[in-house]
Amino acid sequence: MSEGCNHDCSNCSANCSSRQPESLLEKPHVGSDIKKVIAVVSGKGGVGKSLVTSLMAVNMRRKDYQTAILDADITGPSIPKAFGLKEKATGDEAGIYPVLTKTGIKTMSLNLLLENETDPVVWRGPIIAGTVKQFWTDVIWEDVDFMFVDMPPGTGDVPLTVFQSLPICGIIIVTSPQELVSMIVEKAVNMANLMNIPVLGIVENMSYYVCPDCGKEHKIYGESHIDEIAAKHNIPLVAKIPIDGKLTAACDKGTIELFENDALDKLADALEKI
Repeated sequence: MSEGCNHDCSNCSANCSSRQPESLLEKPHVGSDIKKVIAVVSGKGGVGKSLVTSLMAVNMRRKDYQTAILDADITGPSIPKAFGLKEKATGDEAGIYPVLTKTGIKTMSLNLLLENETDPVVWRGPIIAGTVKQFWTDVIWEDVDFMFVDMPPGTGDVPLTVFQSLPICGIIIVTSPQELVSMIVEKAVNMANLMNIPVLGIVENMSYYVCPDCGKEHKIYGESHIDEIAAKHNIPLVAKIPIDGKLTAACDKGTIELFENDALDKLADALEKI
């Protein structure tokens, strides 16, 4: 630090020890009040990330918290379908208003803005990342205790944008039993470590199937490796969701808020303590 330093790093080109790195965090809308932001991630697609996002939001809502879902999976938004949302998001000069589910979960997804939900989103990476930022800065998220961000799969542009732009409290990683997927999960864990974001837990979807006749568990997709990965990376919580036709039907019918399941209860309890 030079003798004439006025501590205004924005107008100084000197590389001194007192210079602080510039924060990339985006400010939310002035009308927003968001307490905790949890990102739900996966190393690859098709493992049930949106399902876990939906179930966690429903679980926390049942605990009487005000919850919200920011659907950052811009090119593959499935949150509105799971909740049976048909109405479109609205806005005025103040900002954009999220759509409420039947139990009051605030939701924003690109499919709530498209004229037809089947319209493809053929956008390049920077536009997609910019849209995710706008879901944070332009949407009025009033009185939210827990916001769950449904991330796109992988470790590319959008996950990096979310990790840098939103005040993420922690991440939940979703996987399935295959060993190949387990390897990809470690990539997500390592990315979280690089960004200094804690991993709150790992959820293994499609972990097993319980025979309705004999009650025996069958490992349809092979033996689980989730406990080994959690132990290796000191991840405190592991949850396993079985294959359940009733859960699939609830998502297809848009009635996920009516589905009863205790697989994620311990993870939901842990979120109350962060």
